[in-house]
Amino acid sequence: MTDQVLVTGASGFIATHCIAQLLEKGYAVRGTLRTMGRADEVREAVGRYTSNIGNLTFAEADLTKDEGWREAVQGCPLILHVASPFPMEVPKNENDLIIPARDGALRLLRAANETGARKVVLTSSMAAVAYGRKKEPGRAFNENDWSNVKGPGMAPYTKSKTIAEKAAWDYVEKEKPSFALATINPGAVFGPVLSSDIGTSVQAIQMLLQGAMPGLPRLAFPIVDVRDVADLHIRAMEQDAANGNRFVCVNGTLWFVEMANAIKGRFPKEASKVPTKVLPNLMMKIAALVGQFPKQGVRDLGRYWQGNNTQARTLLGWNPRSAEDAVIATAESLIELKLT
Repeated sequence: MTDQVLVTGASGFIATHCIAQLLEKGYAVRGTLRTMGRADEVREAVGRYTSNIGNLTFAEADLTKDEGWREAVQGCPLILHVASPFPMEVPKNENDLIIPARDGALRLLRAANETGARKVVLTSSMAAVAYGRKKEPGRAFNENDWSNVKGPGMAPYTKSKTIAEKAAWDYVEKEKPSFALATINPGAVFGPVLSSDIGTSVQAIQMLLQGAMPGLPRLAFPIVDVRDVADLHIRAMEQDAANGNRFVCVNGTLWFVEMANAIKGRFPKEASKVPTKVLPNLMMKIAALVGQFPKQGVRDLGRYWQGNNTQARTLLGWNPRSAEDAVIATAESLIELKLT
């Protein structure tokens, strides 16, 4: 009998793809939701990808509360902990992100240990790898790199991901739990949207298609397709080679203008509002002062940064799509679902 897998944050962009791929592989899946009222929405989204929807159940659990986690984990020896807050707008208090991310991860890990789970794969981020550091042109960040939470340009989100991942590794080192831990560190996650609950990265493509930007900031993104993020989670879950390892999860870097041009080239009619003019850095800095551009984005203007995915390829046999394919798939799904 195939093991049951717990996927936390089941309504999220990455989680729905994890669930869909797990169901296709024959796993029974239990997804956590903050409120059970979203269960039908998740079923509909996952049903776009797989017909094995009968093997999906749900449990109610909230990152900010102790209740529900042991019950959610019970009977699930394999766990993908995907849930983590990632708002489009920066909160006034950074702890609104840091505390739920860190404490939520620890709640999950304690419950996993108490119930004898075998493997936990935690969704971290490149935000925990490459931020708060001196700019290092031409260098590709790898699993040995950590963001410096006290360094320059650390936004609440990047702090939250770094602190939460470090807390998870510290827990494993100290408690020696029943399970092995692996972490996945994606960059900007694009790819097919399954529902109106789109990821924050995808909102950038949505804004391009809507013509919501007068021009483009000189920003570059290390990119990965959500289908490949889900695939890497499952590979890490299934393979002992992943135990105790982090995995940089990106495949190429694109400037914002390259993304815009790729979308306009593939969808000339639907992408007629997509801008292709790159705005001067000075203009973006002024926009940040008046709240029209995220302040945390100012430091990354002109920064072309990369991730090295060699470990995921060699240890786990990961073979991701190109960054451009991920961007095109995002735009195509937004257009098909009429979310533009």
